[in-house]
This record gives sequence, C-alpha cells and structure tokens, in this order.
Amino acid sequence: MQELWGQQGQDGALSDLRVLDFTHYVTGPYATKLLADYGADVLKVERVDGGDGARRMGPFPDDMPHPEKSGMFLHLNTNKRGMTLNLKSAQARDIVMRLVESADVVVESFRPGQMATFGLDYATLRAVNPQLVMTSISNFGQTGPYRDFRASDLIIYGMGGEMYSTGLEDREPLKLGENLVLYQAGAIAATATMGAVFATGSQHVDVSIMETQVGSIDRRMSMLLAYQYNGEVSKRSASATAGGYPNGVYICLDGYVQISGGRNYFERVVAMMGAPDELLDERWYAPEAQYDPELEDEFNAYFIPWCLERTKQEVWHLAQEAHVLSGPINAASDLVSDANFRQRGAFAEFDHPAAGRLLYPGRPFIMNESPWSIRRPAPLLGQHTDETLGALGYTDSDIAALRARGVI
Repeated sequence: MQELWGQQGQDGALSDLRVLDFTHYVTGPYATKLLADYGADVLKVERVDGGDGARRMGPFPDDMPHPEKSGMFLHLNTNKRGMTLNLKSAQARDIVMRLVESADVVVESFRPGQMATFGLDYATLRAVNPQLVMTSISNFGQTGPYRDFRASDLIIYGMGGEMYSTGLEDREPLKLGENLVLYQAGAIAATATMGAVFATGSQHVDVSIMETQVGSIDRRMSMLLAYQYNGEVSKRSASATAGGYPNGVYICLDGYVQISGGRNYFERVVAMMGAPDELLDERWYAPEAQYDPELEDEFNAYFIPWCLERTKQEVWHLAQEAHVLSGPINAASDLVSDANFRQRGAFAEFDHPAAGRLLYPGRPFIMNESPWSIRRPAPLLGQHTDETLGALGYTDSDIAALRARGVI
C-alpha cells in the first residue's frame, strides 16, 4: 500500500520500516523518534481531544503555552506523521485494523490492559498481521503484582536502587537529572523493538521502565553485584577520603568546572596550576596526604582562587593539556554555541508551521552510509488524518462523517 506509507527517508537505515505509534509523553515517543529519525515511516496516533499530553508540557517559545509549540513535543516527534483517533470508537478500531495490515511495528505506552479494552491487544492485531512486532511500554511491565501501579520518573529512579547511594551522606537520597529514566527506557525500547524486527516472526516486546533501571549499567549493576559480596550499599562520602582532592565541582570566573584530579592525578593538577612553590613541598606527596582533610582545606585555599581567576573553558583546556580529567558544567547556551558540536551536526535548525524556526538536538550517533536527517517537523494535531484515511479509501464525505461523530 504505497499510498498509505510515505516515501520519506529512502536513504535512511530504517526507510523500509512502517510503524504505528500509540505512545505519549516521553518514553514511547522517544523510542519511536529514534526509529523515525533513521528513516522509519512513523504514523503517530493521538487523542482527538487535545492529543499527546506532552503538547501541554514546556518549554514553550517566549514562555507562552501553546499545544503546537511545546519544545518537548517538537523534539520527541520529529520525522513523524500524525493523525487523531478516538480509540474508544468501533469505527476507529476498524481504521487501526486496516493500518495494521501493512504495518511492521506497533508501539504503545498505555496502561497494561488498555489496548485490550480498545480491542487492539497483541493477539487481535497479530491475527490481522501475523508478522507484526508489537512493543508495549509501561511502568512495571504487562504482568506481575505491580502491573497496574502508577509511577513517575522520580519514583522509578528511587525504586531502581541507585538513588539510595546518591546525594550527601547525611541527607536524604537525591535524584540526578530530569526525565533521565524515561529517556533511557525509550532508548532501550527502540533497541528491543529493532531486535524483534530482525528476529523471525511476530513478537510482543514487553518493556518495563522499572526493569530498565534495575538492569542498567548506570552504577546500578555494579551496586547490585557489590551487594552480593558485602550485603550493603552506602552513599559516597563528600570528604577527601572518598576520592582525594581536587575532586568535584569548582566555581570559576563564569560558571563551574568538574575536576577529578585526586590521588594519582595530584601531580598533574599541580603542573596544571603552573607548579606553585607552595604545592611542591613533599608533605603534599606523602602516601596519606590525599586522605587528610586539613591538607584538603589548605589546598582549596590555593585552588579555588586559581579557578576564580579563569573561565571554565580556560580551566578545562589547561586541565586537558595536563591530562587531568575535567569538563565544564555547560548550560544549554554553551552547548548550542560550541563550535565542536556545531561542526559535527549535533544540532539542527528546522522550520515548524506553528513554532517557527527552532534549533533541535540532532542525531545520537552517525552512520556514514545512511545519515540522520530531519525530514519533517513534529506534526500538527491531526495534520495527516485526512491524508491517511484517503489512502485507506475513505472519501471526503466519509471523513467528514467520521469527524462529525468524533471518531477523528
């Protein structure tokens, strides 16, 4: 059905993949975005009454909320086409069945069991298309005692185990990064989907966001393994005994820089600072020096003023020359203006009919034979509904009747 599935992205690695997208907010849309960005023809299906909830989440240009201008939605839905359907309607179910006939993949992120209430569960869809891959993304998976529990990025990060060991040792646990869990789960869902596509026959892929955290390599796996040996996991100390000094975030002339220069790297840090006489005394190089909090305080009396006299870029480049592990703490404005990232195409400008010309995060990786590109902006709500239904054989009067009944 060539008229239904577009010819966009024929040079993409996944240009022959046809995906029906029933996802919303972050995790599912990020999974399907990764497929779309590398050529897959992704048709996003949204609610008739307001569409994907991410449309109401910021940031917005000029801080003015608008359903077509959400930065989150625009980023997560590039390269997709979009239509609206009221999945509670029997006529909408018929439309989905016709779409599924020629689709390769269905991705959904409803609560477990919700697709079955629509009459669109895996068994039903597979009966229509025996080769179909269906990926279901949920908080705790499609089975088990927690199946129907509600959760959020913050809650799952805490339940995943690693939050127990982050933050100051005398304070409550602390989450790192906003939506980190949801984006990581989306990347895993995309990978799992492609694994199923390249396998033989139809499969139902069950992605539990919680389990993507329990099994991730972001310190959790090493913590779980450590627990097998010592039976406990504790927070890292903020004192010098944890990693020597300098080790942490330090204020500079125009911001902050991260330095990991303790223990064996201390001599390199001294060289980075120009080898001041005060830091050449042998007491700094005694075996126990890096574990002495008084020496750490004395060192900071030299190091912090040294940082404050320099920009974070100057500190970073001096550290690189001295082979000291380091990096500036960048704001978004630093990243988008960085010549290195600009040269490598890490960001891309693109026009959107409602939001205008904006700068978007670019590709997560480079494939030299099938390059990434933004072929189309995120769809307006229901932008391709008429086009899609027309390709299925619906007439203009049919489409008008469906709209009048609230089906589309």
